[in-house]
Amino acid sequence: MTAAKSLTPAELEKVLRYTATQSNPQRNRAMLMMTVAAGLRVGEVAGLKLGDVLDEDGAVRGEIFLSGDRVKHNHARTIYINTRLQQELAAYISTRNNRAAHLPLFPTHRGPRCSFSPNTLAQHFHYVYKRAGVSGASSHSGRKTFLTNLASQGVSVFVLASLAGHKSIATTQRYITVNDDVKRRAVELV
Repeated sequence: MTAAKSLTPAELEKVLRYTATQSNPQRNRAMLMMTVAAGLRVGEVAGLKLGDVLDEDGAVRGEIFLSGDRVKHNHARTIYINTRLQQELAAYISTRNNRAAHLPLFPTHRGPRCSFSPNTLAQHFHYVYKRAGVSGASSHSGRKTFLTNLASQGVSVFVLASLAGHKSIATTQRYITVNDDVKRRAVELV
């Protein structure tokens, strides 16, 4: 199996344009942006509940805590949600009729109580990328894009590892795609 690709800005825009034409466009956009703008794994996205994201006043939190039983390798972590992603989530949640804390943040077409399984959501992303015309992308592409974008802006690999929930920076380094634009910007620093 080949490694997931990191999305270029043009590819991400292409996928977002495609999701806007499909059923559940705001949900699908928000799910994608949770991987691209916060670096969540597909299983983490699938497992989110409204109560994870909304505070007691109904506002989108700036941080989401995921306990060890909800993440890979049982390494609890805090997910940081930037302002833009908070706005994306708020816009999506405003379309929801029932906002009970125990309900899935991203329900399937089967109803508000039915959540995606990690496998089903991975398949969903596979087909979204394929139908949007982005080859080589997979359910891990958003996460890889998140880490690559931060690395290209000079964020330390130690910070990236913490954001990704990796215990080893060697794991994090495998996620970072180095392209010609990154190299051009790097040599201009000298």
